[in-house]
Amino acid sequence: VQLQASGGGLVQAGGSLRLSCEASGLAFDIYGIGWFRQVPGKEREGVSCISSSSSRISYADSVKGRFTISRNDAKMTAYLQMNNLKPEDTAVYYCAADAMVRCGSRWYEFMAYWGKGTLVTVSS
Repeated sequence: VQLQASGGGLVQAGGSLRLSCEASGLAFDIYGIGWFRQVPGKEREGVSCISSSSSRISYADSVKGRFTISRNDAKMTAYLQMNNLKPEDTAVYYCAADAMVRCGSRWYEFMAYWGKGTLVTVSS
């Protein structure tokens, strides 16, 4: 199983980025996908989750109304559209997958597969 996050970069506050998470080696359509972020020295934060069939979606309070998660099962890819970015969104963003994740409460506690991160830097 491989997950590859991409799309990070440097953007000014108020700008937008779209992250992609391309998967291989798994039955993507049955997996819940989560996006996480981490700043060095801080705990990892679960940012957003999308269940299989997109039946359930969850967002951290810190990104509600600004970020949108989606998935394209035919392309085995999940996305995180990030709008109105703030300097506090600066972090390494990771995607993860788990067949048991339904994106309910505490969905972020365990994910079976992780990809390498992509760095998002938001300048003020």
